[in-house]
Formats: sequence, structure tokens, C-alpha cells
Amino acid sequence: MRLEDYMPRFAQIEDIRIETDTEKTFTMRLPDDDPGMVFTPGQFIELSVLGAGEAPFGLASSPAETHVFQSTVRRYSAGVVTVPLHRMQVGDFVGVRGPLGNGFPLKKHAGDDILLIAGGLGLPTLRAAVFYLLDRRDEYGDITLLYGARTPQDRLYKHDLETWSHSPLLQCYQTVDVADENWDGEAGYVSQLVEKLQLDPEKTSVYMCGPAVMINPVVEILERMGLTDEQMYVNMEAHMKCGVGKCGHCLIRDKYVCLDGPVFTYGEVKQMQQFQDAI
Repeated sequence: MRLEDYMPRFAQIEDIRIETDTEKTFTMRLPDDDPGMVFTPGQFIELSVLGAGEAPFGLASSPAETHVFQSTVRRYSAGVVTVPLHRMQVGDFVGVRGPLGNGFPLKKHAGDDILLIAGGLGLPTLRAAVFYLLDRRDEYGDITLLYGARTPQDRLYKHDLETWSHSPLLQCYQTVDVADENWDGEAGYVSQLVEKLQLDPEKTSVYMCGPAVMINPVVEILERMGLTDEQMYVNMEAHMKCGVGKCGHCLIRDKYVCLDGPVFTYGEVKQMQQFQDAI
């Protein structure tokens, strides 16, 4: 363990962007003399509010920016950390530990086609992956992002999604569970977007983050297309608390999500799910 895993550093809030009625994206800056936030997409941090506590959040910004980083925070009505965090203003300071955990093995899959699949609040860490991939565009094959949200208004990073949807560098497809009169995109589940893809199972790596009700049917479709459990990776960040394997909150079978993950192959996820179903 490194000192930065246990000892919070102070970061100043530089910008706050309202994403939805319950989500905000915080841009934070570390001091110039800080070593910086050197991370791999899929890793997370622990953000702390003095007098309130701390909680884990995925890193949503480009890994190329080491002293400025972003996390998107959903406010829960009884959230001990998220409620006071949403009250903070530009110029306020937060504590930050990390980066923590592992990340998506993007370097390992250089040369592959990359499929990113996100649902709801699962987009932030995959947003960081998109930035990473676009910075190294010539090192990868096709890049495809699929994103599903409950309604058009519930989508995160609307400006980024619009930009990516018209970019020649990747394919970006969105869907919503419940459309409104102004939505001219797809309506339905993310699994319906997956059904429409033409994938090469020999050279495709898949990275996912979202609820189990999204991931499980998506995996069934991808397996029918010829992908194996070891080609699919899932970020299980929603299960974590302390970030360093001490509280036991994220212990599933013999794995701590915060230490051994939060990114696992779907083969590992399946074993963890089987254990949970048995107890």
C-alpha cells in the first residue's frame, strides 16, 4: 500500500457541472507540487468532505490530465457524503485518496476492436476509457460505445455524447428506456443495441459498467456472438466503501472488490454471483 492510499490530499473544486437533477460532475485540481493523479481508466478515488465522511467515486476524466481530474456524483436523499458534497461550491476543498484498485487492461488489448457498454451511472469510468483510446487512436481497431439511460434527461455528459455521435473516430449509440416527444434516438434496452452489432469475436474486447439487469442479458448476447467470458470485463465499483480492503463491505467470496478489482473478467464475476446466490 502507498501513502496516498491511506492519507487524503487536498484538492480544490475548480468547476461544477450539473448533469441531471441528481448528478453533478466535479472538476478538482491538485496543488502543483503534488505528484498528480496518475491513473488507469476504471480506477477510483475516495472523496472526503470534512465533518461528513468519505465515499468511493470513479474517475471520469482523461488520464492525460494528471493534476486536474473529474468525478461524477449522484446525490442520494440520505447520502452522508453525497448530500454535503452537492452543497459545495467552486473554490472549496475536498480530501482525495487514490487512485485505488485496478483498471481496464487497455494496454493489453492494443490492436483489438474495443466495445464499451455503459448503463446509467456506469458511464463515468468508461468516459475516461474513451479519452484514453482517442488519445491513442492508431493503436486500436474499431471503437464502439453503447450507452443506455432511463430517460433523455437522465443521460450524463450530453455534450460529449453529441460530439462522439458525430465523430469519425468512434461509433457512439444511445438508447433510453422511456422516450419523450423530443427524443429522436433509440428507445429500449442496451441489449437491443448489442443485437445490431457486427462483431469479430476473434479480435474484440468488451468493457462494461452498469447494473446487473443490463450486464447479464448483454453478456448472453455477446456469448452467442462467440465472445468468451475472458474477453469481457466488468467494473463493479458500486460494491465498495473504504477502498483499501479493511471494512469488509465489498468482500465477495475470496475477493475484495476494492483491492482485487473493481475491474474483473466476466468469468470472475460469474463465480462471485454464484457465491452470492448460494448464501
